[in-house]
Amino acid sequence: MTRGNYIGSKAGISRRIFLQVTGAGLVTATALGASGFRAQAEPYGKFTWISPRGTLEVLDDYPYWAAKKAGYFGDLDTDMQPGPSDGTATVKFVDVGQADMGFPSPGVFSFAIQNGMKLKSVFHMGARDTFSFAFRKGEGTNDLKTLEGKTILLGSAAWQSITDPLLASQGVDIKKVKYVEAGWPTWGTALAGGQGDAALSWEGLRAEWIAKNLDFEYWLGVQNSKLPANTFVVRAADLGDPDRKAFLEKYLRGWAMGLEFGYQNPRAAVEAVFEQFPTLAKNLGPELGTTSILQQINVFRGDMDKREGWGSHDMASWQGFFDQIHKIGQITSPVKAEDVCTNELIGPANDFDKAKVKADADGYKLSEGFAALDVDNIKAHLFDSAVK
Repeated sequence: MTRGNYIGSKAGISRRIFLQVTGAGLVTATALGASGFRAQAEPYGKFTWISPRGTLEVLDDYPYWAAKKAGYFGDLDTDMQPGPSDGTATVKFVDVGQADMGFPSPGVFSFAIQNGMKLKSVFHMGARDTFSFAFRKGEGTNDLKTLEGKTILLGSAAWQSITDPLLASQGVDIKKVKYVEAGWPTWGTALAGGQGDAALSWEGLRAEWIAKNLDFEYWLGVQNSKLPANTFVVRAADLGDPDRKAFLEKYLRGWAMGLEFGYQNPRAAVEAVFEQFPTLAKNLGPELGTTSILQQINVFRGDMDKREGWGSHDMASWQGFFDQIHKIGQITSPVKAEDVCTNELIGPANDFDKAKVKADADGYKLSEGFAALDVDNIKAHLFDSAVK
C-alpha cells in the first residue's frame, strides 16, 4: 500500500462531498456543487464518525441518535457519514484524516493493522460476536464444517476478513470454502433466490431482512462464537494529544449514555432512529424495529457484570482473535491485543449519571404503536430463527 500519496491534513467532510476510496487506499473527493472542505477548528472541528456499511439508514447506530435527541453530546460538533460500501473504507478514511472515528469489524481492523495504519480500538461496541450465517429454510446447519466445498455470499469482498477467522475458529478448512461477492445490499436477496449455500449476516440485520421478506434460518455467532465484534477506532496519535483525548472522552460518554438509554427503554431508542429516517420507519415498523434493536443490545451489552462498562475490551477475546488470524495468515506478524486496543477511555466514557439516564428513558412518552408492543414477548422469541 503506497502511503506517500495519502492526504495528510485533517479536514471536515461536507455532506455534499462524495468521498471515494481507491483499491490502493487513496481517498479522492468529488464535489457535488459544494464549496469543498471547510477549515479545521481545534481540536477536531466537526468530529466525523464513518459507517462500515455504506448507509446510516439502519438501527445499528441507535445509541448515537438516542444520545443526540437527549442532548447527551452537549455542545460537541458531531457528524455521521455513511461512507462508501467498500468494507475497508471505515478504516482508510480515519487513517488519512478524512474521518475521525470508524466502526470496523475485527477483520477489517486487522486489514488496517496489516497495512500499517496507526489506528487504535478505543471503544468495543460488539461485546458478543454479532456475525452469523444465514441459510435458506431447511438447509441450515450447526456444524459449519459442512460448509467446506460450499459457497458463501458476501456483500463486499472485504467481508472475507470477517468470515475466514469465524469459520476457522469453528474448525473449518477455509481453503475449501468459496466466496461470491453478491453486492450491497443484494447479497441476502441472492441467497433467497437460490444463489450460494449461505450468506454472512449479523444481529439487527436479521430483523431487517424479515421486513424485506427474506426469511432465513441462522447459525448465530452470539450463541456459538467467542470472537469479538465491531469496534470504534481512532488514530493512535490522537490519544497522545491531550485536547483530542479529552474530546474523545466526552464523545464516547455520549455514546455510552445512548447505550444505557437504549438498554433502559429500547422502544424509545428505536423511535429516535425512526424520526431520523422515516423510510426506515416505514419499512420496518415498531415490532421489527424493536426486534432489531433488542438483538443488537444483546451484542453491545454482553455480560456487563464482567465488563468495566460500555465499550470495554475483553483482551482475552481480542487476543484469541489476533492469534487465530495470524494462524490462518490473515496477518503476517503476531499482534498483542494491548498494543492495538485500549480501555483508557472507558472509565471517563462511563462516568455519567446513570440514574438520570434511566429517568430520561423511563419518562419518555412512547407513540401509540410502540406503547402497544409486548417487549417481553419479543425477547422470548429473539432467537427463534436459529438453526434447531
